[in-house]
Amino acid sequence: MEKQNEIKIFEAKQVRSLWDADKEKWYMSIVDVIAVLTESVDPAAYWRKLKQRLKEEGNETVTNCHGLKMEAPDGKMRITDVADTEQLFRLIQSIPSPKAEPFKLWLAQVANERLDEMQDPELSIDRALEQYLKLGNGENWINQRLKSIEIRKELTNEWKSKGLKEGVQFATLTDIITKAWAGKSTKEYKILKGLKKENLRDNMTNTELILNMLAEASTKDISQAVNPEGYEASKKVAQQGGNVAKVALKELEAKTGKKVVTALNANSALSQKQIESPKKRLNIKNKK
Repeated sequence: MEKQNEIKIFEAKQVRSLWDADKEKWYMSIVDVIAVLTESVDPAAYWRKLKQRLKEEGNETVTNCHGLKMEAPDGKMRITDVADTEQLFRLIQSIPSPKAEPFKLWLAQVANERLDEMQDPELSIDRALEQYLKLGNGENWINQRLKSIEIRKELTNEWKSKGLKEGVQFATLTDIITKAWAGKSTKEYKILKGLKKENLRDNMTNTELILNMLAEASTKDISQAVNPEGYEASKKVAQQGGNVAKVALKELEAKTGKKVVTALNANSALSQKQIESPKKRLNIKNKK
């Protein structure tokens, strides 16, 4: 059964999603959907109470919902209650929210888009581009981000060819690479940037993205060259790949006198651009 974890965006909010290629269905995190619809400070608690009430009412939708592994705010893969689109439509009826109808339309669109992408894979790239633009990212950053997705895919394909398993093994190898070049584990990196559910790569600067790509591309190239046997050997290769990017990072920091790995994230970067734009306009007026 082939599954693929993704992040979908509704009104600038992230919804963790998983595509089951065999069943041709989307499964989405119920907690994330509740966070979007209710803006609750504790969507997990909201879901626990709602689930209990629906069970007492004999609601079959809750009974049919099940758990799948998705990336948690701490970067680890954890079991999360999910629902397919049909189940979500039913659950939404139990959640009073002015966003219910817009979310239903979005949900139907997401389901149709995935089926379209299966026929024309280029559509997925176009839609990723559109989503990043909606979040306020510049075109230069977006180009780097799309390239990083391609490089990441090449690396995970290499790991799969070595018999490594998605989930814990992939996450551990990624941590090794990140720790080697950035000096921080994925969790530590996200804490530095003040992130919770947000994707770390979506919050890297251009330079951070480039160095992360170098680390992952180097890991893939070294793996293909030395052909490591087993998980432990691949961990050593991950360290070596990360070290390649670490050399570049140290050289760059020595030349610029600036730290590469910073607390800057997507929201603060966008706020900074919004502040800078009026200043630029003001300078132009003053010159006139």
